[in-house]
Amino acid sequence: MAAAGAEAAAVAAEEEKRLPEGDPESGGDSEDEGDSDSSGDGEDEEKENEAEIQRLEEQLSINAFDYNCHLDLIKLLRQEGELIKLRRARQKMSELFPLTEEIWLDWLKDEIKMASESSEREKVYELFERAVKDYICPEIWLEYAQYSIGGIGQEGGIEKVRSIFERALTAVGLHVTKGTALWEAYREFENAILETAQPAPGSIPSPEQQQMLCSQLEKIHTLFRRQLGIPLLDMEASYAEYQEWSEEPISEATIKNYKKALQQLEKYKPYEEALLGAETPKLAEYQAYIDFEMKAGDPARIQLIYERALAENCLVPDLWARYNQYLDQQLKVKELVLSAHDRAVRNCPWTVGLWIRYLLAMERHRVDHSIISEMFEKALNAGFIQATDYVEIWQAYLDYLRRRVDFTQDSSKELEELRSAFARAVEYLKQEVEERFSESGDPSCTIMQNWARVEARLCNNMQKARELWDNIMTKGNAKYANMWLEYYNLERAHGDTQHCRKALHRAVQCTSDYPEHVCEVLLTLERIEGTLEDWDAAVQKTENRLARVNEQRAKAAEKEAALAKQEEEKAEQRKQARAEKKASKKAKKPKLGDKRKADDDDDEGEWGQEEEQPSKRHKGDGDGPVMDEYMEVETGLFGRSGAEKPDHPANQKEKASTSRKDVPKVLHDSSKDNVTVFVSNLSYSMANPEVKLKELFESCGEVTEIRPVFSNKGTFRGYCYVEFKEEKSALQALGLDRQVVEGRPMFVSPCIDKNKNPDFKVFRYSTTLEKHKLFISGLPFSCTKEELEEVCKAHGNVKDIRLVTNRAGKPKGLAYVEYENEAQASQAVLKMDGLTVKEHVIKVAISNPPLRRLPDKAEAGKAPQFAVPRPVYGARGKGRTQLSMMPRALQRQSHPLAKAENGMVQNSPATSSKPPEEPKKMSNADFAKMLLKK
Repeated sequence: MAAAGAEAAAVAAEEEKRLPEGDPESGGDSEDEGDSDSSGDGEDEEKENEAEIQRLEEQLSINAFDYNCHLDLIKLLRQEGELIKLRRARQKMSELFPLTEEIWLDWLKDEIKMASESSEREKVYELFERAVKDYICPEIWLEYAQYSIGGIGQEGGIEKVRSIFERALTAVGLHVTKGTALWEAYREFENAILETAQPAPGSIPSPEQQQMLCSQLEKIHTLFRRQLGIPLLDMEASYAEYQEWSEEPISEATIKNYKKALQQLEKYKPYEEALLGAETPKLAEYQAYIDFEMKAGDPARIQLIYERALAENCLVPDLWARYNQYLDQQLKVKELVLSAHDRAVRNCPWTVGLWIRYLLAMERHRVDHSIISEMFEKALNAGFIQATDYVEIWQAYLDYLRRRVDFTQDSSKELEELRSAFARAVEYLKQEVEERFSESGDPSCTIMQNWARVEARLCNNMQKARELWDNIMTKGNAKYANMWLEYYNLERAHGDTQHCRKALHRAVQCTSDYPEHVCEVLLTLERIEGTLEDWDAAVQKTENRLARVNEQRAKAAEKEAALAKQEEEKAEQRKQARAEKKASKKAKKPKLGDKRKADDDDDEGEWGQEEEQPSKRHKGDGDGPVMDEYMEVETGLFGRSGAEKPDHPANQKEKASTSRKDVPKVLHDSSKDNVTVFVSNLSYSMANPEVKLKELFESCGEVTEIRPVFSNKGTFRGYCYVEFKEEKSALQALGLDRQVVEGRPMFVSPCIDKNKNPDFKVFRYSTTLEKHKLFISGLPFSCTKEELEEVCKAHGNVKDIRLVTNRAGKPKGLAYVEYENEAQASQAVLKMDGLTVKEHVIKVAISNPPLRRLPDKAEAGKAPQFAVPRPVYGARGKGRTQLSMMPRALQRQSHPLAKAENGMVQNSPATSSKPPEEPKKMSNADFAKMLLKK
């Protein structure tokens, strides 16, 4: 029976191999159909494919680590039927990257079709062996086992099939959802062997045949028992099949193991169902599954769940790192550990941490030195995305070489190799890395420092160590005290007093950051070991140096004070100009009822925003509006005064504005912040904002009230409060942030009182390094999101594109592009940086926003004692409605020489012998109290 099955498989393989190229299923023409036009189109397409194949091959010759380029080339070659080139392309890709299950299955099926002779079958076996090492895939193991059945007729064929099945069960037999298929295939194979061992009908089996039958039956019984002891899906059906197949009652031990496995299956089901219902990449679900298995502590199951997670998330470096750490610390099996590390660096070659762990694992398992050196060379060519990554990989390799040296010998081959590697590392960082990143990645020369320590402490070669430190200081490190003290400590431990003294004298002369500390160290040395002449020389040297330092600091302080004085004079001039302007306006409008209005106009003219959109000041960078430090109310501080203007029939806008003044205003109720959102950056010319916004926000839930804010003139100020009936509606409304309304991006943010929550921010985007996201600058303003996506998607799967705009919705020529993984992003940087888009040369880099400088903290301490503090505003500037909260009465000077700072009047130096103290900062409430006392 088994022979018959093998013959059928062989016949099927021959039929597949003889499948003509013109078969309709293969996409060829079965007859000479079609006119000359279709044949011409086919020729044109073939030429285009050939040109594309040539282009892809050239691109890979430049950058062999372009994963997507490999995929495109293999797809085209398979489409064109270029079998030799296809095999070569697959071979090159497999040497650089572990191949996915789909790529391996396509490759194996193509090779199986062409394999007819036994030598060719052996090559297919070798290919299967490579395939099962890349990832633990049940489908590949099943294909491998089924293919091996075709060679059952060869010598030792049955044992070979059984060996492959056993290996497959060891690898994926515990797979909860896919392991059953392998167990069933194995049993079917053994049942086929059993059928061939059955005697002919009516004949009596010989003792040998009877023994063979019993042995084969026991093999099948064993397979059933083994399978029923493992928690697998549909194991009830397997148990029912065993009951039907077995002529003997099932043993109590088997039933007990089966019930125990059923109980375990119930624990696994929630995790399997979570994976089944989750969307790719399922990282959270896999991590929960891994944590569950780690608590259970079964190494085989832990390894399997890690492998399952990696099969779907092969480009996640952190997942590989956790898996390798588990293998290094727990299993410690050489083949498993090194295989996992190798696959990790082939999947994520840009991650330096994986390469370092691989080198350590190879050293730990005593891999040959030549292989470790070869792996290090591969790491250097992996294409790291930061200069510091090259410093780290070099340091790891140098540490390995240092551990190989026997320093009890004066000289050895290993020592010379270490020194040569140190020299090469320094040169590599200076040439290769600095040329690519415009920096060496090692500004403090840590590699040269370590080299100097090795020479001084382990080789007793202080002369070489001094040469290295002299080189370090010439690279811009001579101004740092810590560098000199590091060298001094080395000399102190392994050198002599003369060189220590010489180093400290140079340090006193060169150090600019902490010269006092270096001077103190020099005096301490001479106090303990120096002669009187040495002490005098050191005192003179330090005093002269500190005098020069103090002189330089005094000049810097004078310069800073002069700049501050200039700023103060400019502020005084601006103040006088405002006073003159205010006086002229009062002369034109002497009415008492118009005082408040004149003040408003004064503030408007002060900031030059006569016709601009009024807005409140927001903290942040504009990507999410944040409420100001105080909640603005609609009625103003003192209410409205003065007679209303008479209605003019020819001015409808004035009429509408006047009608707004009659509408009663309601203060914002902070107790309803959880059901309220703050909407800003709306067009101030919006007509009927209540109606317009209600239509917009009703999609989020029932709107209780919309409170637009109007100015004293009755014009809409561009922001409002939207109150919902339910909190979930308010949360849903936040999703409308940046939706374009009447040509402007509308900002929607939570209604948060900044006095109660000073640290609250709604900036939605990361401000740290994101290796899977690109920052693009220099884009033409006319570039659309679709056009940019068309450019970017050629280098990977684009998840999101965000064009940066100003408050009016106008583009800034900047964009953020998010890819699925770091590999695609790094490839896109290499290919797109310097690209021309619509006659604009764009710059592309990994997204790494600089740290935000806090102006209020940075300026603190720099302002002189009597300088009027300049107001610090957010990224969006000062809106016209942000009036000064300091009463004008407090701004008047009570003394010609006194300056008011934050509402506190300081005494003049001429009238007080004590130095002026820093005034206590006051809140708006303090100002109000002072005003009421007046």
